[in-house]
Amino acid sequence: MLDANTSYAYLLWCRDFPGTTVVAEVGGQVVGFVIGYLRPQAPHTVFVWQVAVDRDQQGRGIGAAMLDKLLDTVADDGASVLETTISPDNPGSIAMFTSVARRRDARITKRPLFEPDLFPDEHAAEDLYRIAPTARTKPEDRR
Repeated sequence: MLDANTSYAYLLWCRDFPGTTVVAEVGGQVVGFVIGYLRPQAPHTVFVWQVAVDRDQQGRGIGAAMLDKLLDTVADDGASVLETTISPDNPGSIAMFTSVARRRDARITKRPLFEPDLFPDEHAAEDLYRIAPTARTKPEDRR
């Protein structure tokens, strides 16, 4: 069986995709990260693969703040669309991405992408969420 999400894979990701990786620190400790990439077939689209926040730090807006930082960074490269997949049993992620879309006055859409039978293991369906346009509407919102 292949290793899933090893620390080695995360280190490679951060090395090879630093422009689409965000790390959050509190008191000198890493408490969260966002990893994604600009889609080769759609370079105006950043795909967010993972958002992780330490359990003790959840509910403080750290995940959404990291997504805002990522979107502001990739906007400089012309990206104006965010895509991610979320399983229907993850209301926290759905709420976080919805809040990012609302704050940016962007439209969020959802459609099925990967059904469970496509995965070689037990895995829930993954719906594709698309947020666009991701540019902040007011200059003062860029913090």
